[in-house]
Order: sequence, then structure tokens, then C-alpha cells
Amino acid sequence: MVKQKLNTILKQETERTIIQLFRYVFVGGAAFIVDFGSLFILTDFFGIYYLISAAIAFILGLIVNYILSISWVFNNRKLDNSTLEFGVFTLIGIVGLGLNEVFIWFFTAEVGFYYLISKIISAVIVLFWNFFARKYVLFK
Repeated sequence: MVKQKLNTILKQETERTIIQLFRYVFVGGAAFIVDFGSLFILTDFFGIYYLISAAIAFILGLIVNYILSISWVFNNRKLDNSTLEFGVFTLIGIVGLGLNEVFIWFFTAEVGFYYLISKIISAVIVLFWNFFARKYVLFK
């Protein structure tokens, strides 16, 4: 029974939002590791201004997110054209990037948090925006 449930949650195609959200948290986690790691490396090792680093890192995370989302999270795609689909996926990500930048700026410059703490807070908020926007716009 447990094995069957794990198979449903981890392997089988599904349209159940709760399972997709569960999977998307892992996808978002992988993308976040790429994003967060890139932000840290670009800022602390290459000396790039943290908001520019955040934009570059966010784009790298977006690419990881797209690849994992279409291969594991979302089964039904609304668009047959993968280039157009990636374009819309990216537009949703750009809105997420805007939110990301605003939240990182706000929590760093206005609240006084360390920029990496601000990034963690931003990532949680933006994860929900990205999931629900992508689910209902592209993959319903």
C-alpha cells in the first residue's frame, strides 16, 4: 500500500493539484539551489552587485525549473509549440523575477536582512506565484 502511494506521488502522471504542488516544491527546491548558489557565487566570489546577480541566478533557476516541470510535474500541456510554451513559462518567470527583485530589495534595504535571508523569503513567496500561474495558464 505504501509502495503504491509512493508510486502515485512520485512516478505516475497526475492532474491532482496537491500532488503536482508536492512535486513542484522539489522542482522549486532544485531550481532554488541553482538560483541561490549562483547568487552567492556571483555576488561573493565575482563581486557582482547583488540585484544583478539575483537576476542572472533567477534565470538559471528558471531553466532548471522548466526542464523538471515538463518532465515530472505537469503532464497535460495546453500548447503544442514548445518554443511558445517556454516563452509563456518565461513570461510567468519574469513576473516572478520582478517579485523576486522587489522582495529581495525590500527585505535587504528596508528591513535590514542579510541578502541571502531576503532571498529565502522571496523564494517561498515566488514559488507559489510560479506554481499556480504555470499550472492554470500552461498546464491545466
